[in-house]
Amino acid sequence: MNLPNKLTVLRVILIPFFVFFLMAPYFPGYGNYIAVAIFIAASLTDMLDGKIARKYNLVTNFGKFMDPLADKLLVCSALICLVETGRLASWVVIVIIAREFIISGFRLVAADNGVVIAASYWGKFKTTFQMLMVIVLILNIPHPAFVLLGAAFTWIALILTVVSLVDYIAKNKDVLKEQK
Repeated sequence: MNLPNKLTVLRVILIPFFVFFLMAPYFPGYGNYIAVAIFIAASLTDMLDGKIARKYNLVTNFGKFMDPLADKLLVCSALICLVETGRLASWVVIVIIAREFIISGFRLVAADNGVVIAASYWGKFKTTFQMLMVIVLILNIPHPAFVLLGAAFTWIALILTVVSLVDYIAKNKDVLKEQK
């Protein structure tokens, strides 16, 4: 197993620890900080594994499958925990997770037709803002500027989620056409 794939597996392994420190009542006052540190470390592995894989030609089928899955697991775990803690509205999470299901379905149909659909810049921006939103909402600092920043990141992430979905469908609509 090459380094990028190990980083992807590490990201998946970090998820239960992230959720534990975010949700467990055993760490009042500092559990959020441990959780956000784990989330940032896991998020950085997302950036790093792709760069290493492309730079050193270490792209594998395992990485193509697991990297986006690991990202979805990390972000969706965080979003669900944020709903549980009351820091994020459930409808926001439903929109974000629905987009992920739709895109995953598109990719499955495309793969079945021998088509590989690359990630777009809109999708990368979406992921970046979702991760920033998660970090700010986990920290939950009660200063008005920080609250405003959390709201801004939430709306930006939500808008980019929808824009990236529309862009994805528009660019790949032929994937859904019946094959003759």
